[in-house]
Parts: sequence; C-alpha cells; structure tokens
Amino acid sequence: MMAELKLGKLPERVPVKLTISVTPDLHRVLTDYAAIYNQSYGREEPLVELVPHMLAVFLASDRAFAKARGTLGKEGSDGAGTN
Repeated sequence: MMAELKLGKLPERVPVKLTISVTPDLHRVLTDYAAIYNQSYGREEPLVELVPHMLAVFLASDRAFAKARGTLGKEGSDGAGTN
C-alpha cells in the first residue's frame, strides 16, 4: 500500500550533458556576460555554469513558448526545470 504524501515524487535531478557549438561572436558575448556577472556579484562563476541558468531564465520568460508548450501536453519535456 502506497502512502499519499503531501510531497510528490521528486523529479529527475541527474544533469544531462549537452555539447553545443557557438559562433565566435556569441562566444565573445557570453564571455563578456560572464565577466560582468562576476564583477557584479564578486564571485567567479565559469561560463559553463552560467549558460544553463541563462537558458532557463530565457525559456521561463518567453510567454509565447510557454503558451505553445502548454499545447504539447504530456509530450513536452521538462528540460528547463519548469512545469
């Protein structure tokens, strides 16, 4: 018999490695962003740590994407950590 707990089963938390190639211009912009981020917060965060969070913030703020994603139903994946 399974108890009906208030806290549901936790989502998958194992990171998925994704390798991408970016243009030199985009790499410079991302590097500049990381430098400004590091100056702003006084801590050194490597670019590879910032990019996933940048993508998550971008996807979470895209209302058209959220609306379209809602029509996908169960077929959509939860790569950005949002439901």
